[in-house]
Amino acid sequence: MSEATKAHPVFQPKPNAIEQIFGRRKAIIGVIHSLALPGSPNYDGQPISEIIDFAVAEAERYKAGGVDGLIVENHGDIPFAKPDRLGPETAASMAVMADTVRRASGLPIGVNVLANGAIQAIAVAKAAGAAFVRVNQWSNAYVANEGLMDGPAGEAARYRAFLRGRNIKIFADVHVKHGAHAITGDRTIQELARDNEFFDADVAIATGQRTGDSATMEELQAINAGTALPVTVGSGVNPDNIGDIFTVADAVIVASYMKRDGVWWNPVDPERLNVFMEAVKKARN
Repeated sequence: MSEATKAHPVFQPKPNAIEQIFGRRKAIIGVIHSLALPGSPNYDGQPISEIIDFAVAEAERYKAGGVDGLIVENHGDIPFAKPDRLGPETAASMAVMADTVRRASGLPIGVNVLANGAIQAIAVAKAAGAAFVRVNQWSNAYVANEGLMDGPAGEAARYRAFLRGRNIKIFADVHVKHGAHAITGDRTIQELARDNEFFDADVAIATGQRTGDSATMEELQAINAGTALPVTVGSGVNPDNIGDIFTVADAVIVASYMKRDGVWWNPVDPERLNVFMEAVKKARN
């Protein structure tokens, strides 16, 4: 590697973003699946304050259970629109909600704007004081439920710099769920993980095929082998697999298991959350 390449900021070793944000490795990040927001198909006109109250109640249950951080996500907006079809009302609503959740919980928070709204998520994070954003397709392209989805890294990284927001970390899925990867079918998982690192992501995420499905240990290990970034599992984590996952991963993003009856759209169930966190304690030792 040339001296010029060594000097480029993208190729300098990064501090571990999980430790930076949460003050520890083996972090547990809960997900607040928002109710339907203004502009989405299932929004029925209720005051935004009711939507925020639901999010805050979820945050309080997560905090009482001992999670290390939260992601605010507009999962109630299903079916999702592609990024260029998202209206300003989505970002505006999420910014108010995320800021309120952050203040109420005192926990580090992240933002995920579906589907793949990297620009919107960075704007929300800047306005709400969020520490990170999750971007389901940061580099390359894939065929999503919403259609062909391009990786927004070049544009989003410039927008983050424009906002003086380089402190906002990018959590990027490597092999995102809910889609087909024929476009990159000739690329290995290690190469895809390396692409995210090369395009200046801060954390690599492994997922299963759908919400609530677990990433396989083989895929998690392949991602870990392909990047120097910290690795997080973004779906399907439960008390039975957390021990194995934490032999490789630096953090996990958990929602479905912690919800009533294990269904993502239900409220957080404190009993299920306590069962999960007991398993976490054993896995951390």
